[in-house]
Amino acid sequence: VQLQASGGGLVQAGGSLRLSCAASGRTFSNYAMAWFRQALGKEREFVAGITGGGGSSYYADSVKGRFTISRDDAKNAVYLQMNNLKPEDTAVYYCASYGGYYYTRGPNDPPYWGQGTQVTVSS
Repeated sequence: VQLQASGGGLVQAGGSLRLSCAASGRTFSNYAMAWFRQALGKEREFVAGITGGGGSSYYADSVKGRFTISRDDAKNAVYLQMNNLKPEDTAVYYCASYGGYYYTRGPNDPPYWGQGTQVTVSS
């Protein structure tokens, strides 16, 4: 399984970014996907997850109402739309894929990881 994340960058507080993650190597629609992030000096944390097929999603409290995870199974892609960004959202963002239909929130749970994309929010 290969995951390629993109879309990070530098944005001012209050701005928006859309992260993309392209997946290959297996039947994409069968598996849950998630986004995690790791800020400098901090542990990796769960941001958002979506079940296989996209029927259910979950967000960390810190991003609820501002971020939206979605997937396009026809394109083997998962997205993270980030609105009203805050300086505390600055981190390397990773997409991750699970071994089954459901996601879990442990920072080391997913067996497959993308390479990460840097998001920097200036105040």
